[in-house]
Amino acid sequence: MLSFPNCKINFGLNIINKRDDGYHNIETVFYPVPLTDVAEIIPTKNISVEFTTSGISVNNDSSNLCIKAYNLIKKDFPNLPPVKMHLHKVIPLGAGLGGGSADAAFILQLLNDKFSLALSKDQLIDYALQTGSDCPFFIINKPCFATGRGEVLHPIDLKLTAYKLVIINPGIHIDTKWAFSKIKPNQPKVSIKDIISQPVETWKDQLKNDFEIPVFAEYPEIKNIKEDMYIKGAAYASLSGSGSTVYALFKKDKTIATSTNNYFFKVINLNN
Repeated sequence: MLSFPNCKINFGLNIINKRDDGYHNIETVFYPVPLTDVAEIIPTKNISVEFTTSGISVNNDSSNLCIKAYNLIKKDFPNLPPVKMHLHKVIPLGAGLGGGSADAAFILQLLNDKFSLALSKDQLIDYALQTGSDCPFFIINKPCFATGRGEVLHPIDLKLTAYKLVIINPGIHIDTKWAFSKIKPNQPKVSIKDIISQPVETWKDQLKNDFEIPVFAEYPEIKNIKEDMYIKGAAYASLSGSGSTVYALFKKDKTIATSTNNYFFKVINLNN
């Protein structure tokens, strides 16, 4: 049984405060992007789960979120049979695109469908949250205004059909824990939910990602990518999550030159 876990980008990202549990309260808009990995599960007669990978190299031990997702379900459904699980990885790692979270969320849904577990969407979201803060988004997988750790999700109407999306990843792995350590949390004057309701052309001066300041200071080449997107005529450009991916929105009639660097570079037409 196959599925195609997609990634996400963040429109704005405010780190509001640090919680007593060590996490941070944030606000952001998650937006699903049709750049996908491929996940497959097949029942097996082996005594334990078998996990293999191809494409971009990832950990295939118990630290992998796909295996963690299986083990979470297995704990509550002890009769769940072992499976062969294969992940073909396309979404860059440590990139602010949520690829690992997407893989785990889609594995949860595959297991639910394949073995008729009858888990509700709310139950799947609860399992997803146990694998990571942004995993629940991929159960909903529609544009959402997110608060709390990123798990309090409110679907929003965000139409970007007039634009195409450019995704650039320079192959730099940003450690999320390091990025959070460099942030001074603060309450924004204007909520991202209000900014995002305005025309895209107004976002440049209002819609901010708090991670850009420390990430751009440490990795000037990532800052240069964003600046280059504006030079090329982007309506809006930003770091996604804690990076290192930069994305940009261009009007669909705009011609965009392919990156001349050895960067991951993808142009995607947006249909919602």
